[in-house]
Amino acid sequence: MKYKQLGHTGLYISELTLGTMTFDTEHGTAAGIVGATGQEVATRMVDLSIEAGVNIFDTANIYGSGASEEILGTAVGARRDQVLLATKLYNTTTTGPNDLGTSRLAIMREAEASLRRLGTDWIDLYQVHNFDPTTPLEETLRALDDLVRQGKVRYIGLSNFAAWQIAKADGLARLLGTERFCSAQSSYSLVGRELEREIIPAVRDLGLGTLIYSPLAGGFLSGKYTREGDGTGRRTTFNYPPVDEEQGFEVLDVAARLAEEKDASIAQIALAWLLHKPGVTSVILGARKEEQLVDNLRAADIALTDDEVAQLDAVSALKPEYPGYLRTSARGETMFGRRNR
Repeated sequence: MKYKQLGHTGLYISELTLGTMTFDTEHGTAAGIVGATGQEVATRMVDLSIEAGVNIFDTANIYGSGASEEILGTAVGARRDQVLLATKLYNTTTTGPNDLGTSRLAIMREAEASLRRLGTDWIDLYQVHNFDPTTPLEETLRALDDLVRQGKVRYIGLSNFAAWQIAKADGLARLLGTERFCSAQSSYSLVGRELEREIIPAVRDLGLGTLIYSPLAGGFLSGKYTREGDGTGRRTTFNYPPVDEEQGFEVLDVAARLAEEKDASIAQIALAWLLHKPGVTSVILGARKEEQLVDNLRAADIALTDDEVAQLDAVSALKPEYPGYLRTSARGETMFGRRNR
């Protein structure tokens, strides 16, 4: 397992993260969407991850209506000092007028609730799950800064922000002198490369790390979906993230060929491709079963050549979009001519 520096911090995290959205009771909120991984299997997954060198685990207050945090906290147990716990706030399962969002009231309330469910005195990485258009960023940043100063949170991150929102948050934090966001958690995969347009350039320029979720596009890149049939599982009832299936199956063809050549699974190839991409700090694995996790963890051992990465890049390439197509062409020229340096 390799470890990478998380953004502009001195913290090092494993290149693979265990995501715990599936940690839930049999009849919990996640069960009908991603399946339910109860305490026994969840503890085994945490054990396997730690044995493989994973040192960071990601959850959220909304996952399983809090059950995910409780199950994860129990699974970690006495090993709390050995691992990093990352959780999030924004969404809630209640509908009060002050429940949703990242106001000071909501942040302080949800932080205390997450600490209680996780059974810990501190959260290593506390992430804003979404951009709140109704709360001034100044309020959010100051509240998060207070949590850091109180020792209840070590680092703060954001998730699902647009590039301009990331830049605004970073600029405000510098101006106010508050804790800066150190990471962005975003969706990125071989069949979902939109992150490359604006977000990856923004976080690299600002010095933020990245935690990548949905690296297998909700199971599309797991190897069980083909042109002949849709397989079974999450995508049949929860089509997220959306995938251009015409291009997606072409991607699967190339990934399948490389997987056969390397005696690997399609999922391992898809994950390994991400691990080779600039700007990727850690990839979040979201397995529901032990065998899925074991397979995914082996992606850290898959080495892709520059040519193999280029093959996957070519078949999964984004369609040109304004203003990007004004700036560069396949030959590295702009519409205004080559720029000499």
